[in-house]
Amino acid sequence: MAENRGKKPTAIDLFCGAGGLTLGLKQAGFKVLASVELEEIPHKSYLLNHPDVISYKRDIRKLGVAELRKQLNLKRGELDLLAGCPPCQGFSTLRTRKKALSFNDDRNELMFEFLRLVEGLLPKAVMMENVPALAYDARMVVFLRRLSTLGYKVGRRTVQIEDAADYGVPQRRRRMIMMATRFGQVEAAQKTVHATVRSCLTRAALAPVGSSGDPLHDHIPIRADNVQQIIESIPVDGGSRGSLPEHLVLKCHKDKKTGFRDVYGRMWWDRVAPTMTSGCDNPSKGRYLHPAENRAITLREAALFQSFPAYYKFDLSKGRGRVALMIGNALPPEFIRRHALQIKSVLISQE
Repeated sequence: MAENRGKKPTAIDLFCGAGGLTLGLKQAGFKVLASVELEEIPHKSYLLNHPDVISYKRDIRKLGVAELRKQLNLKRGELDLLAGCPPCQGFSTLRTRKKALSFNDDRNELMFEFLRLVEGLLPKAVMMENVPALAYDARMVVFLRRLSTLGYKVGRRTVQIEDAADYGVPQRRRRMIMMATRFGQVEAAQKTVHATVRSCLTRAALAPVGSSGDPLHDHIPIRADNVQQIIESIPVDGGSRGSLPEHLVLKCHKDKKTGFRDVYGRMWWDRVAPTMTSGCDNPSKGRYLHPAENRAITLREAALFQSFPAYYKFDLSKGRGRVALMIGNALPPEFIRRHALQIKSVLISQE
């Protein structure tokens, strides 16, 4: 960066999805040069929001380092930051309960494609975000050992398990974040007071559902009469199905003392939202009912809880379920922004 004083540090986003990581990097002052995404709908969504980025719709295993460096006019060692989130389904909690299935999941090996590009580009800094289970996987030991041999400063703070709620994201979301530079270890970002459901929705000031002109906010699914009656009977501000009269308890929930107790639950106004998943607009998938209104949260509200701005676009051409999946899989931009600023401070110190 010394010879480019005054210019934005550069970054590449691998496994970019709909662009949450790219947005966070941009908000931290990085210039994102390129991104890579295989899936069609996330790639279309990415382009809607980041037309200034060279975006490869490609299997990362078929992206050569020489091609990338040539198109971006990069020499080895010039890139400031290589960042990404390899597909994490193979490491997820539900998958790792089935050990053999998890161990053999091909997606687990994509982190080594990330490593291949680290070796070829030799960026000044590396950031990887993923589910907490990856921090304890043997593959991470191999990954960190190789980073060390490449000259990155690897230590006890390199891999951390964090809750995004501690970093301004109005949602409970435990994630692993790995940050390393060739100049020194990255200091932890400052934790802050939690942003609540109330503060998030108040700040966004969305128009009432049905009148906003936003297709992600104006659509409320028509529920079966008995399901709508259940929703209307859940107490406001954190109520749960445990308060339902016996005649409204669904057959599948009767006589069950354990299980997913949050389903058909309302969010609390003055707490963070629960983790957004691919079922984030479906009350049967978790505590996704609005704190006061008799409906599930909208896809726009779910995106807000992921810390996307209200103007962020998601491609709807393959249906709402695909949008919910993108939102559930997204990296919260505010979480990324705060950690990227820590990396940026290390890079600036080398000018």
